[in-house]
Amino acid sequence: MIPPWKVSLIRGSSTWGDYTPKTVLVGLPELTVRESIHRIERALVNLGYRLPTGRTVVNLAPADLRKDAGAFDLPIALGILVSTGQIVGDRIAGYASVGELALDGAVRPVVGALSMAMEARARGATRLIVPAANAREAAVVREVEVYGVASLAEAVGIVVGAAGVEPISPTTDEIEGKLNKYDIDFADVKGQEFAKRALIVAASGAHNVLMLGSPGSGKTMLARRLPTILPPLTPDESLETTRIYSAVGRLGPGESLLSTRPFRSPHHTISDAGMVGGGTIPQPGEISLSHHGVLFLDELPEFNRRSLESLRQPLEEGQVTISRAARSTTFPADFVLIAAMNPCPCGFLGDPKHVCKCAPIQIEKYMGRISGPLLDRIDLHIEVPPVPFDDLSKPGEGTGSALMREEVHRAREIQATRFGRGAGRLNGRMTSKQIRTHCKLDDAGRETLREAMDSLGLSARAHDRILRVSRTVADLAGSASITQDHVAEAIGYRALDRKLWER
Repeated sequence: MIPPWKVSLIRGSSTWGDYTPKTVLVGLPELTVRESIHRIERALVNLGYRLPTGRTVVNLAPADLRKDAGAFDLPIALGILVSTGQIVGDRIAGYASVGELALDGAVRPVVGALSMAMEARARGATRLIVPAANAREAAVVREVEVYGVASLAEAVGIVVGAAGVEPISPTTDEIEGKLNKYDIDFADVKGQEFAKRALIVAASGAHNVLMLGSPGSGKTMLARRLPTILPPLTPDESLETTRIYSAVGRLGPGESLLSTRPFRSPHHTISDAGMVGGGTIPQPGEISLSHHGVLFLDELPEFNRRSLESLRQPLEEGQVTISRAARSTTFPADFVLIAAMNPCPCGFLGDPKHVCKCAPIQIEKYMGRISGPLLDRIDLHIEVPPVPFDDLSKPGEGTGSALMREEVHRAREIQATRFGRGAGRLNGRMTSKQIRTHCKLDDAGRETLREAMDSLGLSARAHDRILRVSRTVADLAGSASITQDHVAEAIGYRALDRKLWER
């Protein structure tokens, strides 16, 4: 026997959906987007609007691109109100909107508001309605009038011209006054003048650094202060980096632009995807969050080897490409790598005050976690010894960030003249052709480099790295040519890898 409810369906019209209100989303919506229909319908009812009758089809174009996140709620709701004649359609033509709806019609914040505002500008939209919490972030894009709303009712009021809400004023002028203000300084680090000199070289030419020393010698303190001597973060660099943070929801409440260079220090248990980016829908990883800043990897040998090896391409190219079956996504990743590690598992190899208890096989295994190709991409390998008591107890401060930053500025000015202002090229990023042009050695310098290559067993990549560092050392000295002393200093920064990683 057929149940009565099934009979009623059969005896009714075959176009059952024509008599039952139903909204359908098409265009590859993910689960979060498909569920938006329930949020939208309850929000409309709770605010006193009527739902459409019959079947409503919402098309999310382009059809071959998967749609995710709740930012589609507000534009779909406004579209339904226009299609049902509850608000005038001709007024909405110049608006773009994003936002997630609560059941009571409140508008919740979304991630990526800055990128959406930039895309709205590119598509010719002149007005953008966003959640109130995202308004300052989106208002950075000056060419678009940004309206922050707390509810669907406010968004409707703006569209129909009844709310009297003024657009949010751009905040870039306010942020520029906060740019490059740091609470830490190299003056806090006493002693370690050799390490500070190496970090001046690193900041001047955007060279990567590996610091090796026993626990408590100051490696982390030194690394955290490197952004304080890097050139000031420009508004364009701030905008580019902020866009990445906005896309992953890492901006603080009310924060519209990053005011200082990013410093990222992921834990050694981080996954490959967390380091370089990934996921079904590719998301940027730590190396992209370090864009225009510093990536600090403490306890380098403890990181997963695959995670470390995945850094090799970004270190060379300044970007990373995440490839999936359907598409590939490229994220920027132009950063300075600072790595730190102990000289052995216990950390006291070579320490004058502590006895190392590690067997040679343990030390060899520990050091073997870092591959030669990765080391070749790290320009400076420096020892950070324990600080003597006399240095710690001296009154006054050590060399401060202000003096170090002046040296970096002079070297960067020379590079700007060499490569052309606006080119963005630095000594640490020179191509092979530029190395041949700008890193010519005299006979004494060439012989010094030849002896180092033979005695240390350095690779061709390490050869080019030494030339790049030599060019930076010469720039810091104000020398147009690279002398033997400049080459010797650059080699001194490379001697550590073949001293401990002999093969």
